Amino acid sequence: MPVTAEGIIGRSLLCKNCGKDLRVCKNCRFFLPGSRGDCSETNAEPVPDKERANFCDWFSLEKKQRGKNGERETAASKAADAKTAFDDLFK
Repeated sequence: MPVTAEGIIGRSLLCKNCGKDLRVCKNCRFFLPGSRGDCSETNAEPVPDKERANFCDWFSLEKKQRGKNGERETAASKAADAKTAFDDLFK
């Protein structure tokens, strides 16, 4: 279910449906698996756990629509798909 939080998303804000943290790398528009620190923002400090709340000053909620499998259709998901396809060539 898409996140519809308005304004600033604080570190302690949780999803109303599942109870998980919202301010996490995987919900950020800068999240880009495979890049340095999995983040396209070059000034961001690396965050070890991408699924737990953090204090990153660069956090910006990803507002793109989700695809048919519930995945975000972003450069991050496209990059992950390309990496998986490449890795499958050598199995």
